[in-house]
Amino acid sequence: MKEIDINTIERLKKIITESSKFVIVCHKNPDGDAIGSSMGLYHYLKNENKDVSVVTPNDIPKFLLWIEDTDKIIQINANRKGAIEKFESADVIFCLDFNSISRISAIEEEFKSFKATKVLIDHHPFPEQFADLIISDTSCSSTAELVYHVLKAVDNSLEITCSLAESLYTGISTDTGGFSFNSSDPSTFYAVSDLLKSGLDKDFIHDKIYNNYSYDRMRLLGYCLEKKMQYLPEYRTAFMSISKKELEEFNFQIGDTEGFVNYPLSIKGIIFSALFIEKDNLVKASFRSKGSFPANQFSSENFNGGGHLNAAGGESRITYEETIEKFKSLLPKYKNLLLKD
Repeated sequence: MKEIDINTIERLKKIITESSKFVIVCHKNPDGDAIGSSMGLYHYLKNENKDVSVVTPNDIPKFLLWIEDTDKIIQINANRKGAIEKFESADVIFCLDFNSISRISAIEEEFKSFKATKVLIDHHPFPEQFADLIISDTSCSSTAELVYHVLKAVDNSLEITCSLAESLYTGISTDTGGFSFNSSDPSTFYAVSDLLKSGLDKDFIHDKIYNNYSYDRMRLLGYCLEKKMQYLPEYRTAFMSISKKELEEFNFQIGDTEGFVNYPLSIKGIIFSALFIEKDNLVKASFRSKGSFPANQFSSENFNGGGHLNAAGGESRITYEETIEKFKSLLPKYKNLLLKD
């Protein structure tokens, strides 16, 4: 990771010291990194005797609810009035794991009018200039790792409690696929080794994250691998798609499709994978790649999205069927890049 500018750290230290009420907000459809980084910062501020709340635009995946105090998170979709009251009374709003206000679409317009000092901590490229202080590092494995380095820089006597460590470790672990990608920088493992000193049980966390799925989720995964995966070896690509009807048939819950997009990359020769999920008004798209194929470029150019070189997301406003056909029709355009590695 790159070194954090000392002036930025001094500004953040002053903001934290001179403020008492904090709100931490992450992106819609929060994943392990969004919740892990948010709860890690929450536990730090709580230990500093600050008044702090975590707000999410919508539901939290059930496999993350074991993290301490996640039951205190305010979800905008369930308690919009309570969430806005927290924002309006806050001295500081921390924005974690998103680079655009559109990622918190539930209160996008209201957010612009909140008078609190806004601090962005994120590892996605091209952050919008909506915050008063921006700490952005795309070389970090995860926002959770970046939060760790920020806290170490801000607080020389940082006490890494087990609750703080468990939260940040969860974010790092999930956003690297269990340290299988985006985790080649030694600083990532330095952070993890320091977190382990808190006494956290990494095997317990692994079990909670990866061995805590519902029976219906396992059935859905099996169905997608057997019936919904399309294999396009001429483009070194494989992808899956899930309709709204299919989600309903398998009693879909938030978080059930977490990690599905990674499975096609296990096929020999495949370097590009996609997952399309039909929602009420759009089709959600996830992209993963190996090597130098730019999943983020593909997403930004064609699916109004972005992300990292090997992990990106986007969306489509045409029909589910049209989206799938569009994806397949785009592959010839990227054939040279797909066959490059």
